[in-house]
Amino acid sequence: MKTIKLAILPLTLSLLLTGCGNDSTQSNKIKTESTETVATQQASKTAEAIRSSAYDIATRSAQWQLDQIGNLDYIPESHRAKSENAKFWIQAAFYIGLTRWTEFAKNKEFLDYMQKVAKTENYDLLQDRPYHADDHTIAQTYLWLAEQTGNQEAIKPTQKMFDMILANKPNVGLEMLDSTASGSGKVHLEGNCQLRWCWADALFMAPRAWLQMTNVTGDPKYFEYADQEFWAAADYLFSDKYGLFFRDSRYFDMKSDNGEPVFWGRGNGWVFAAIPLIIDELPKDHPSRARYIELYKKNAAGLLKLQTESGYWPASLMDPNKVKTPEVSGTGFITFGLAWGVNNGLLTDANSKEVVEKGWAALERAVSAEGRVNWVQHVGKSPDPVKKTDSQLYGVGAVLLAASEMVKWK
Repeated sequence: MKTIKLAILPLTLSLLLTGCGNDSTQSNKIKTESTETVATQQASKTAEAIRSSAYDIATRSAQWQLDQIGNLDYIPESHRAKSENAKFWIQAAFYIGLTRWTEFAKNKEFLDYMQKVAKTENYDLLQDRPYHADDHTIAQTYLWLAEQTGNQEAIKPTQKMFDMILANKPNVGLEMLDSTASGSGKVHLEGNCQLRWCWADALFMAPRAWLQMTNVTGDPKYFEYADQEFWAAADYLFSDKYGLFFRDSRYFDMKSDNGEPVFWGRGNGWVFAAIPLIIDELPKDHPSRARYIELYKKNAAGLLKLQTESGYWPASLMDPNKVKTPEVSGTGFITFGLAWGVNNGLLTDANSKEVVEKGWAALERAVSAEGRVNWVQHVGKSPDPVKKTDSQLYGVGAVLLAASEMVKWK
């Protein structure tokens, strides 16, 4: 069990990193689409400058987002109420990035904020869709708090729900059938298969929480279930040919405008970010560890080939002309995953390091001087148009995850 004790970062380190502010502010000015490629021609930053930039970007973007929590008018009305709900996956995905950053930065204010949110929510999950992976996302923060502080109250509602699921395991297939979609609003299911993890996003939202539950309680039954369900979904959705994940079974035969398969950028980002988060929670001698690492390497190989000249990954990975603008949520999650691989010695070639640095430079340009993360595709399930002013909480979470690795860059 992790027991990292958090405290405010010393003022001297803060001042040292702030000394790089002028260069960072300049690099964070958003370029127009026509000048995006120009930014990639600038000389590579030193590792020290990248680390300083990561600290600066993470601090500004996290604080900006926390300041906006009570005022999300910039989010489309169709998803604003869900974005305002701390238990819903949109905000919960932001907290996953914030917890990862807080572990590094030892920022007591961020820790206190998350403790306050969790307590306000009574450590509870949404109850209308007890099997739905999206509604398990916030459990990762509750369980992280239990790991960090020893607060066992933080795990009880999640454990109760997980125990119910284990006692009543779903018996449905993984094919996403529109004919089995049910309802709207609170109880909406795209298909009955969402009683299991039949879509790519789910592999970010739920499995790690089940592993954390095993780590906190010492009971292996939680991760035994999650491990089985993760691999059922991964084997079903992963394309060995392309090294990428289909969003769900409806995409198996779908073609983009150029006749290529449709692989959604953020959908792949969700899974690719989840794999390192899971591996980091696994005991070193866990029998599934090597299998997760093998999947990570296959997925990384597919993604390394698809970065655009501007440093972003396209919203439609095999069809960069489908959405020509930057897309930051997918790019943030992918940059995090690749940087983790470099930092942990799984990706050792020069090209991988260059791709990561290029991806980080793209993320820098997407963050305004105030800390707003721009160019984030709104809630969806496919490659959709993106505007510069589009921003969402999970996009900030992705940037924070990336920063948590870039701050260790060598």
